[in-house]
Amino acid sequence: MTLVPARIIIVMGVSSSGKSTIGQSVARRLHAPFLDGDGYHPPANVEKMRAGIPLVDEDRWPWLQSLAEALHKAAAPKDVAVGACSALRRVYRDYLVEKAGEPILFVYLQGSKEVIAERIARRKHEYMPASLLDSQFATLEVPDPQSENVLVVPVTDSVDKITTSVAKAVDHLKSFKRWQ
Repeated sequence: MTLVPARIIIVMGVSSSGKSTIGQSVARRLHAPFLDGDGYHPPANVEKMRAGIPLVDEDRWPWLQSLAEALHKAAAPKDVAVGACSALRRVYRDYLVEKAGEPILFVYLQGSKEVIAERIARRKHEYMPASLLDSQFATLEVPDPQSENVLVVPVTDSVDKITTSVAKAVDHLKSFKRWQ
């Protein structure tokens, strides 16, 4: 499938894949607002994760809706916005697109469980313990580039290389007046 032009970009993947780091880098490159999905979780979700309890779908729907609506609103002033969100299942990605009311380009940070486990061991996250990594991989439905609007990039690439790949994939955004 050829990538569908989108003004919303969501960097996705399991915990510790680098979503926030890559999302912030892409946002800087595109002069776009960056919204970290972690900031849109209701307090009950944060407490569950902090306790090592995986979220269920009922926990995720309000969070995903809030993030999708915020991304749509954030894209309005400059016609571009970048977000970071695990978006582990296809139904979540479809829901984000539905609630945003427009196409979204998903940038999937692909990495092996071993590479991600090494990263999560070195990281201190406010509420995402390493014990939830297995549930993240169990939930993950790898995006299909043949049927989804997704750019797949290896987590082992440098931040700059991934950022450049994403910027090339959204070349259509150059026509927007992001500097205003």
